[in-house]
Amino acid sequence: MAGIIAAHPRVKLQSRGDAFVTLARSIVGQQISVKAAAAIWLRFCAACGETTPKGILRRRPTTLRRCGLSDRKVEYIRDLAAHFVSGRVDPSRFGAQDDEEIIAELVDIRGIGRWTAEMFLIFNLLRPNVLPLDDLGLLKAVSLNYLDGEPVLGRGGRVRVEQVAQMWAPWRSVATWYLWRSLDPIPVTY
Repeated sequence: MAGIIAAHPRVKLQSRGDAFVTLARSIVGQQISVKAAAAIWLRFCAACGETTPKGILRRRPTTLRRCGLSDRKVEYIRDLAAHFVSGRVDPSRFGAQDDEEIIAELVDIRGIGRWTAEMFLIFNLLRPNVLPLDDLGLLKAVSLNYLDGEPVLGRGGRVRVEQVAQMWAPWRSVATWYLWRSLDPIPVTY
C-alpha cells in the first residue's frame, strides 16, 4: 500500500457535498459510460434549472426523459427526490448514523443498491472505513497488488479480499481509493 500511496502524492479524495446531487448523479450514470453520463447530467441540469428534490418533482417525467434518461431512471430519480422531500432520507441525520444504518436507508430507494450506497459513503460522507466488496475495480486491484493476479470472483474471493483488507482498518475507504488509483491514476468523483 505504501508504494501505491507514494505513486499518487498530489491527489486526494474530495466530497461533492450535496447528498441529493451525489445520489442523483449515481443513478444517471448507472450502466452507461462516464462520457454519456456527463452529457446526460448537463442536459438534466439545464432542463431542471435547479437540481433539488423539489425542483425535480416539479418537472414532468417527459422533460426528464428528453434529457436522455430511460423511463426507469426517471422513476428512480423521482423516487429519490420524494424520499428527500418527505424526510425519509434526511442528510442531517447521517452524522449520527453508522454506515450500515445509512446503507439500509438508501437501499430502500428504488435504483439504489448496496454498491451505490457504499460509493455515497466514500465520496459524499467521506466515511473512512468502507470496503465495497461488490466493486470490480477494488477486486481487480487487490488481485493484482496483493494476490499475484489470482482471481477473486465468487464468495471465496471476496473472503480473501476481506482478509487482506483487515490490515487497512479503520481506513479501508482510503485504501480502496488508492487501490483504484493503481488501476487508473485519474480520480473518479460521484
